[in-house]
Amino acid sequence: MSRISLVDLPALHQPLEAELTATFQRVLRSGRFVLGPEVLALEAELAADLGVAHAIGVSSGTDALTLALEAVGVGPGDRVITSAFSFYSTAGVIARLGAVPVFADLDPATYNLDPKEVQVALQKGPARAILPVHLFGQAADLGPLLALGQAHQVPIIEDAAQALYATYPIPGRAAQPLGTLGALGCFSFFPTKNLGALGDGGLVVTNDPAYAATVRSLRTYGATHKHRHERLGANFRLDEMQAALLRVKRPHLDRWNQARRQHALAYQEGLADLPLGLPQTPWGPEHHVFHQYVIRVEADQRDQLRAHLAEAEIDTEVYYPVPLSEQPCFQGRAEVGELRQTYRAAAETLALPVHPTLGEAERSRVIAAVRRFFLGA
Repeated sequence: MSRISLVDLPALHQPLEAELTATFQRVLRSGRFVLGPEVLALEAELAADLGVAHAIGVSSGTDALTLALEAVGVGPGDRVITSAFSFYSTAGVIARLGAVPVFADLDPATYNLDPKEVQVALQKGPARAILPVHLFGQAADLGPLLALGQAHQVPIIEDAAQALYATYPIPGRAAQPLGTLGALGCFSFFPTKNLGALGDGGLVVTNDPAYAATVRSLRTYGATHKHRHERLGANFRLDEMQAALLRVKRPHLDRWNQARRQHALAYQEGLADLPLGLPQTPWGPEHHVFHQYVIRVEADQRDQLRAHLAEAEIDTEVYYPVPLSEQPCFQGRAEVGELRQTYRAAAETLALPVHPTLGEAERSRVIAAVRRFFLGA
């Protein structure tokens, strides 16, 4: 019996291998490896896909967040409201700029920032930015968050690292792609993302030409012209080879996301009668891209279920077992609110395989194994 992986990149890439190889050879022979035509083409394609004026390729999702925060002026001592239930980068970039991560609690339905808790944080003091995370591929509740930002004159920076092509429904309008509703949006092309490079990469998007100009300058040593450095930038450029390889994979992303939705639907049906919490989709599953499919299990059973699935040759993962508010690097550097829902999620969540090359038989094995844990053989 073969192991069911949480991610299977070889299976994803195998049908594209000839095209990926030919693309590598084309770039190799071109002699252009930094900010060349492949980066420009990828930026144009993704800008068109997202319906945004500016898309700027950068070196990683982490660097995308750094540049977006710098573009809106975040600096030492500034408060930035965000989630403690996320990967390190969300808060790490805030602290590395000398600013203060202000951790607000999450909405248990989506694991994203609860607008009511953001409002509480704003009442405690001014903020330079609000940084919601569209966790696991589903939108945070952007309507009230954008309203709070407007009322307090605080820009919204969307951490959409896990949510490329996910959308947020707005009454009376077409659903809007995540990353395009705030001042800036940030994406990651880490290999395991829904659209992953064969290395690192990221993207910043915005409709504001001034923000776009700042990000472009900062990613290239703060230069606006050769040998003229207006800002203290650095090397945050997207690699030309990675851009080219991403262009091969991009046309398949809609299909891959739809496969993830189909897996999620099968899990919802196959696990519905069990004593566990299944992902909720308050905006509708069509707006979710299921970067992860995350169930909730009572804290005293979560690790037992994970061990049971490991014995059945099924990989799982816990995202995230230690909230950022508890990480040693943020002690004395952050403001921590009442995070009851955050700590519960950290103790109860478990991600099941949902990658697009997961077969129906493999998916059925996962469902059967989870059912055996709760119902017996």
